[in-house]
Amino acid sequence: MTPETKPLVAGNWKMNGLRSSLDTLKTIASGAAALVGKTDMLICPPATLLREATSLCSRTALRIGAQDCHSLPSGAHTGEISAAMVADCGATFVIVGHSERRDFQSETDAIVRSKAAAAHAARLVAIVCIGETGAERQSGETLNVLKRQLAHSVPDGATATNTVIAYEPVWAIGTGLTPTTDDIREAHAFMRADLVSRFPGNGTNMRILYGGSVKASNAAELMAIVNVDGALVGGASLKADDFLAIAGIYGSL
Repeated sequence: MTPETKPLVAGNWKMNGLRSSLDTLKTIASGAAALVGKTDMLICPPATLLREATSLCSRTALRIGAQDCHSLPSGAHTGEISAAMVADCGATFVIVGHSERRDFQSETDAIVRSKAAAAHAARLVAIVCIGETGAERQSGETLNVLKRQLAHSVPDGATATNTVIAYEPVWAIGTGLTPTTDDIREAHAFMRADLVSRFPGNGTNMRILYGGSVKASNAAELMAIVNVDGALVGGASLKADDFLAIAGIYGSL
């Protein structure tokens, strides 16, 4: 990422949040004003709050995204939400390929790639999640997994403006564990080189987020690592003070 590209701090609320949670969103949106020009901020609430969230934040610096989308624009897919529907709600981002969906919904790289392509077609920014399991790390397969997932999960039409990569070591999500700074540095350097090679002119500026038990106490250490261009935050994004503290750290560097 070049100096003129701002970091992105994204919050994934997962299956959390009721209408009463909009007060938390208001607080985050208010705090985002102080970081304009320094850090881009995003919250991905559950689909039930998507329209109200985008309406609430329409005149603020806080961006709103969805947690998933279907690969098709419409059809007989009960319970699914298309990228076009996400865009119609006013959202501008969508997460695809989160490890929990790869695991619990058995999503493959091909499915993730088709969802990312659908997001691009709907003019959404796709946050494409990749990362290794604990077993893959233990067997020394981390970089091979990242190479495969980048090749097969990211569409050929990806650019620095329509795609964000989120590296989330599966074994670190929600566990309180994080890889060492050397491990993260190696993974992000590898991904950057791969993106630069595949997407000349875009790979340098494509943001690569780190996700995996990011919190205010470790955000400064993580952000100091070269090629870490922001964070995908889970549990800490549910509390306005915690999320704003993380975003503030990124915005001060």
